[in-house]
Amino acid sequence: MCVADGLGDALGLVGLGLALGVAVAIAASRFIESMLFGLTAADPLTYASAAGVVLAVALAASLLPAFRAARVDPMTALRVE
Repeated sequence: MCVADGLGDALGLVGLGLALGVAVAIAASRFIESMLFGLTAADPLTYASAAGVVLAVALAASLLPAFRAARVDPMTALRVE
């Protein structure tokens, strides 16, 4: 297993979560529009900024476990199981 495989799995789930979250946020935006001050209900900069922060945090949280998993010898991992 290489680092890219572990990161790909993690970021795939993050991408799915972001897509669902943005869809729900856009659908709910007309209900919360009265609480937004200085923003429109579908401000693309706000959505892009929030998605970027979530993606950066997920990448940072996935890097260390992916590097650790990539350093494990496959035969040692198979013997443990």
